[in-house]
Amino acid sequence: MKRIVAGIIAHVDAGKTTLSEALLYRSGALRQLGRVDNGDAFLDTDALEKQRGITIFSHQANLQYKDINLTLLDTPGHVDFATQTEQVLSVLDVAILVVSATDGVQGYTRTLWRLLARYDVPTILFVNKMDAPGTDSDQLIQQIQQTLSPGCVAFNTPGAGDTLEDQPVIPTAAVEDIAMQNDEVLTDYLETGTLSDATIRQMIQRREVFPCYFGAALKLDGVDALMAGLDYWTTPQLTRPEFGARVFKITHDDQGERLTWIRMTGGTLRPKDIVYDDQKVNQLRVYNGTKYATTSALTAGSVGAITGLTGTRPGQGLGQAATSLQPVMQPVLTYALDPQREELHTCLAALRQLEDEDPQLHVTWSEPLQELRVQVMGTIQLEVLQQILQDRFQLTVKFGTGSILYQETITQAVEGVGHFEPLRHYAEVHLLLTPAPRGSGLQFTTDCSLEVLGRNWQHQVVSNLQAKTQVGVLIGAPLTDVKVTLVSGRASNVHSVGGDFREATWRALRQGLMMLKQRGDCQLLEPWYRFRLEVGQEQVGRAMTDVQRMNGQFDAPVANTSVATDGTDLTTITGTAPVAAMQDYSQTVRAYTHGHGQGQLECIVDGYRPCHNEMAVVDKAKYVPTADLENTPDSVFCAHGAGYPVAWNQVPEMAHVPYVYSNTELAHFKAPSK
Repeated sequence: MKRIVAGIIAHVDAGKTTLSEALLYRSGALRQLGRVDNGDAFLDTDALEKQRGITIFSHQANLQYKDINLTLLDTPGHVDFATQTEQVLSVLDVAILVVSATDGVQGYTRTLWRLLARYDVPTILFVNKMDAPGTDSDQLIQQIQQTLSPGCVAFNTPGAGDTLEDQPVIPTAAVEDIAMQNDEVLTDYLETGTLSDATIRQMIQRREVFPCYFGAALKLDGVDALMAGLDYWTTPQLTRPEFGARVFKITHDDQGERLTWIRMTGGTLRPKDIVYDDQKVNQLRVYNGTKYATTSALTAGSVGAITGLTGTRPGQGLGQAATSLQPVMQPVLTYALDPQREELHTCLAALRQLEDEDPQLHVTWSEPLQELRVQVMGTIQLEVLQQILQDRFQLTVKFGTGSILYQETITQAVEGVGHFEPLRHYAEVHLLLTPAPRGSGLQFTTDCSLEVLGRNWQHQVVSNLQAKTQVGVLIGAPLTDVKVTLVSGRASNVHSVGGDFREATWRALRQGLMMLKQRGDCQLLEPWYRFRLEVGQEQVGRAMTDVQRMNGQFDAPVANTSVATDGTDLTTITGTAPVAAMQDYSQTVRAYTHGHGQGQLECIVDGYRPCHNEMAVVDKAKYVPTADLENTPDSVFCAHGAGYPVAWNQVPEMAHVPYVYSNTELAHFKAPSK
């Protein structure tokens, strides 16, 4: 029997959990069809999820249909919980992307589509709510092809009923559309007039073709066709004989037991096996909703939870499995905890456990300020976090006003130098800092002869660059979009130790940044939203004025086909704006549109761009880089048997190793435009 792991993902309210229920019901795994609005959905088990009517945590369910053993992973649909969804993508054989027929392709749908492409996940679409008045399958498939991919092809005919054949039949009109997604396949199709099922499967697996099914999950329309498609068209991931597994989630059960959720990529895992850091597996669990069964072994392709491990994290590879890509979805807001009457150390312990489950919380403790801070995607996540602290840990707390998570980058290249030479210690490091494409993060590499600096020391430099969050010199925000290359250095055969290169490396990076700051070549970045704003026709002028005031940009307003609950004609405005300016704008929209469904704002984080008010932010931060002793740009030299500090701007003339690059050569390294 074929084993497939499928993730159901969607924009909020598209009907994702309803579809999960329908699949479980039609397969016989559920005797009764649950509903989200009734609070009895099989996969929305948490009290918070029932209270809010949305999926907050990813859940697992298992079903069998024909020749397929299907593990369903239901994921959150709200953008504030996108990190939970992204964690799941790296373990999927296939994703089921649900699109609401009444809403079409939303902003967050496009974000999910980009994530699916990044993790190379074959994808099947289910266009839900086709029973709603006014839905048009031809218009919908056209929009999906234009906004997502031309390879999105209808694999069932809307309203024709579900297929009952053992072998699903693709509509005749769709066969040529499929062939057109690959030139070689098209040539063969035109010559033979046929397209084999094996070829179609390969095209789906290569993400050239994306089967689309139309239906209404609540009425079970189209669900059988989707199930037949999952059975017939999907391909399991290749497995290996050696043990391998990828972690995709960390949770704690009701008894506080830590669970490491894995997808097996190869081999067999049994209790007492050592899988990580000399730690043994205590128990293997296979969950189905809230219930689980213990098992004596997990085999390749299966999903399960392990007890007994500490230090594991989402995305981590175990055994022969590679660690997955760094997550794209990053929080852009930070909030300080107001402990009310609770003990700070108790709050910290609770938040550390929640950070263990979701590393993107980035819990930080400031000893001088006696302040706890967390990072979140938005206010809904913050409200849920506050409720979890109350429900799980009996902590009644609040959070202060949110602030923006800025980043820093550079616009020109520089060669930074760090020298660390107290008595009986020695290291000098030269780092080339060059601008990298927007969104690429930090890249560390070497371009240094082994005759200049031994392999061990070069490894020390790269490891130390990765050992902590490197921060900029404008406000001390995390550094990003910079390529850091080790180009030269020197060690002593007698006095150099690893710690010397740690100090020299960190100082070299900071010294280079200070040189750039002096020249005005450091840049502050801020997060921007891509927004979709619906307002009444008479409020369009007000909305456009507001966006301009927020330093945002927008496309020409478009008359909406839908109307507000009071019958008002709606107009849609799309564009981008700084998070700092727009984060509280939804309240303003509700106020000037009088609520009642007349105005709606949807915001999706659209990455980082140059800060629109950099000078004001820098002035307010009052950050003094030379006073940041944990990130000092200064060096230490030795004379007369004693070490002494040397300011960053005097290091170039005192460096022991000649510079590799001249100012003229450095000027040739231009910042990428994107």
